[in-house]
Amino acid sequence: MLGKTAGGLTWLFRYMERCENLARLVETGQRIALTRPDRAESEWAGVLKTAWAKPGFDAHNDAVTGEAAVDWLLRSPDNPSSVLSCVENARMNARLVRTALTREVWEAVNECWMTLRRELQRKVAPRDLPRVLGVIRQRSAFVRGSLTGTMLRNDIYNFARLGTFLERADATARLLDVKYYVLLPSAAGVGSTLDNAQWEMILRSVSAEGAFRMIHGRTRRPAAIARFLILDGRQPRGLSFCYSKIGSNLNHLERDYGARLPSHDMADAMCGDLERATIEDIFDTGLHEFLQDFLKRNAELGSQIERDYRFFA
Repeated sequence: MLGKTAGGLTWLFRYMERCENLARLVETGQRIALTRPDRAESEWAGVLKTAWAKPGFDAHNDAVTGEAAVDWLLRSPDNPSSVLSCVENARMNARLVRTALTREVWEAVNECWMTLRRELQRKVAPRDLPRVLGVIRQRSAFVRGSLTGTMLRNDIYNFARLGTFLERADATARLLDVKYYVLLPSAAGVGSTLDNAQWEMILRSVSAEGAFRMIHGRTRRPAAIARFLILDGRQPRGLSFCYSKIGSNLNHLERDYGARLPSHDMADAMCGDLERATIEDIFDTGLHEFLQDFLKRNAELGSQIERDYRFFA
């Protein structure tokens, strides 16, 4: 496969996953802000920091408000990482790799682009926000479903899945990090009613509330929730699950091309570290420190994959 095709596939699905993750982040920010209306500005500032969108937002806005933050994250033409920008970049990459995609995948991407352009052509009213966020998640899911339902399980599929899970792991780690170190007022709040409510909202933001209840019952202990989202390999938006898939897809590429590359060793090291970790060790070391290290290594792996597979251009 040409290196530019591999890159186009990876970034097509990174951008599609990012659309959904931004919608989930906005929904989480809205819910958490509603629990503390007196601190809504700081809540939205935290959401912008999580999305790495705060410097750009500050350059174009005088103050942080919920309305301005939502508009910046969803549709602002000045934000290259907005949902609207991401879906346009996804479609552009899909056009570049059109011959590698099935008709169903291409149509799902194109319909997603057309639908979101229509939904985001003007500012989203607060009453419409839940519906629009649902549309973004639904359209992203249609693209993902068309991939898994129609694509041959070859190198094309593996590069697409690498993009999905690299982006998803990044998003889940950021959600956890912004919860514990930006949204919580102080260390004294750990274990409080507010703290527990915010942890539950994090579960809801990754559609994991029902799955968590199935395993843990009605408990909402932060350590149990963090363990579920970091170390439980059954949770499809959890860090351990994402890395099991990244490792699997890289192993398939190793067999396809007959070459083991540095990115394979990096992914195996990440998988091993997650398998050996305990939530007690993570909390003792510091959840923030663990997540920051994870985000750094995840970004380095993504860059290494791009360098490695230029070899096949």
